Amino acid sequence: MADQVAQNYANHRRFVPLWHGVAAGILLLNLAYAIMHLVRHGGDAGRPYGAVVSLLLAVTFVLMWGFARAFATKVQDRVIRLEESFRYERVLPADLKGRAGQLTIRQIIGLRFASDAELVGLVRRALEEKLTENQIKKEVKNWKADFLRA
Repeated sequence: MADQVAQNYANHRRFVPLWHGVAAGILLLNLAYAIMHLVRHGGDAGRPYGAVVSLLLAVTFVLMWGFARAFATKVQDRVIRLEESFRYERVLPADLKGRAGQLTIRQIIGLRFASDAELVGLVRRALEEKLTENQIKKEVKNWKADFLRA
């Protein structure tokens, strides 16, 4: 994509200002307000029902925001695992194809950014040295960008 900035370890994480900043901020402010309202007015006339319901809804909205992100990321991780398994069949030598199943999902996610030329060496190192996702990403020299990440 010509209009995309070259991707690397420093800038590969996706940040969507309206989602991560605005929506999260509004939800957290709503939660804080609901807590404050319950503390200040929850016992008014012995009927805290409205304040409790408001707090429960605020907590539910925050949970929904978090789970929406977690579910999308989990699906993306599964797609990455599938894509990379096809890539491993095409690129890895026979000895590593048999061991590729030992890679953790986090290692696979890190390896997805490696070029085909780097993949064999990084898979071998990931297996032998138990490299973490971030260690793998930092070792990538020829970054294979992913602009479709969730």
